[in-house]
Amino acid sequence: MTYVKWTFWALLTVFVGAFLHYTLPQHDVVRVVNTYQERQDLGDWTRIFWSSPEDQSGNLSNRDVQFISAVTADGKPVVYRNEDTGWGWPPYFKFDTANLLTEAEDLKSTAEAPKWAVITHYGWRSEILSIFPNAVAIHAVDDKDVTVIPWFNIVFLTLFVMLVLTVRALWIQFRRRSIDPVLEDVADVIEDVTDKAEEYGDRARNKLDDLTGKR
Repeated sequence: MTYVKWTFWALLTVFVGAFLHYTLPQHDVVRVVNTYQERQDLGDWTRIFWSSPEDQSGNLSNRDVQFISAVTADGKPVVYRNEDTGWGWPPYFKFDTANLLTEAEDLKSTAEAPKWAVITHYGWRSEILSIFPNAVAIHAVDDKDVTVIPWFNIVFLTLFVMLVLTVRALWIQFRRRSIDPVLEDVADVIEDVTDKAEEYGDRARNKLDDLTGKR
C-alpha cells in the first residue's frame, strides 16, 4: 500500500512539474536571423501543442504558421512559432502576432553585427514531434550577457507552494477532526463484532462438544 501511495505522489509531482514547465514563461537571449511562414500538419494528439483558434481553421488538419528563427548567445539554433493564444490556454491573452512578427523583423541581424534580444516564450521544442515553443514577447537588450530574472515565475511558484502547504495543512486538520474519529469508530465496531463472533463461535463449539459427548 505504501508503494502505491508513493508511486501516485511521484507521478502526480512529475505531471504537475511538467505542466508548469510547459506553461510558465521562459526567457532566451537570442539573435534573430529570420522570420518565415510555413504550412504545418497538425497531428491527432500533437495538436494540443499548437494554438486552437476559435474559428473554422481549428478543424483543419494543417494551417500556415509564422516562425521566428534565432541563435542563442552560445550559438545554438532555436525556432519559435508565433501564434495567438486568444482567450484560451495558456492564459497569455496574446492577440498581437502581427506586431510581434514586425518587432522580430526589425531585430534581425548578422553574426558580424549582432542585435541581441530577449524572447519570452512558453512550451517545448521537440524535433521528433515537430513542436515549437510559442513566442509571446520580444524586446531588444544591450548585449548577450544580460541577466533575466524570472520574477513572475518566482512569485507564482512561491504562491503555489504556499497554497499547496495550506491545502495540505487544512486536509490534515480535517482528517484528524472528521475522518480519523469515524475510522476509529468503525474499527471499534469491527472489533466488537469480531469479538462477539468469536464468542458465539466458542459457544457453538462448546454446545457441539456437549452434544457429541452425550452421543
